[in-house]
Amino acid sequence: MAASTTLSSSITTFKSSPFQPRASSINPLPSVKFPSISSNNPLISHFVETKTPTVAPLRSAAASTTPETTKKASTFHGLCYVLGNNIDTDQIIPAEYLTLVPSNPDEYKKLGSYALCGLPSSYETRFVEPGEFTSKYSIVIGGDNFGCGSSREHAPVALGAAGVLAVVAESYARIFFRNSVSTGEVYPLESEIRICEECKTGDVVTVEIGESRLINHTTGKEYKLKPIGDAGPVIEAGGIFAYARKAGMISAREA
Repeated sequence: MAASTTLSSSITTFKSSPFQPRASSINPLPSVKFPSISSNNPLISHFVETKTPTVAPLRSAAASTTPETTKKASTFHGLCYVLGNNIDTDQIIPAEYLTLVPSNPDEYKKLGSYALCGLPSSYETRFVEPGEFTSKYSIVIGGDNFGCGSSREHAPVALGAAGVLAVVAESYARIFFRNSVSTGEVYPLESEIRICEECKTGDVVTVEIGESRLINHTTGKEYKLKPIGDAGPVIEAGGIFAYARKAGMISAREA
């Protein structure tokens, strides 16, 4: 499989948010550099730095509703939730909740309440407290091969619905990365070292997209991230359809 794909190849029939209409027809979209695939493990991907398009991005609808978080387009500030290696999509959102339809506002909200509920009991701190729909942790830090497993688009959507703005991991399963971009729910950012071994759940962190860095204010340490590249403006726009409409690649539809 090629190391990079076009945006059009990642278009799915899934609605990026409860407020995002489905596009009935799409013209070919500009190419975007998706993660390259390791020859040793086809599930694990790494980012490639790319040139950013000139289209001015919009803010993600899901992210804009997140409380107590800096809502600047390029800076996210909040508490982090730390995970290990091989966090699969069934841990992010168990299959029993895939019947929930994200285009329905009430069901989108419910998805957030179930985010990361499939984690093993070794994770003693719950990501979303009982009775809550969103998490107090707006940034997730993971290890290697984050988002592996089945190709369910509900995984990044559930995280976005819970209030997550960015995931920072050592590497990603490519399908999770692509679903994060196409739905516009979260920024899947890649770290240059194992930040998951440097941070603890509850640390106060800032992620600066433009500077490609993560600052842990609790420990005083700063970490370099790999640039998000062409995928950044697509996520910022709220997903692939929103980006295509903003860029004039498809006609806008009336609500």
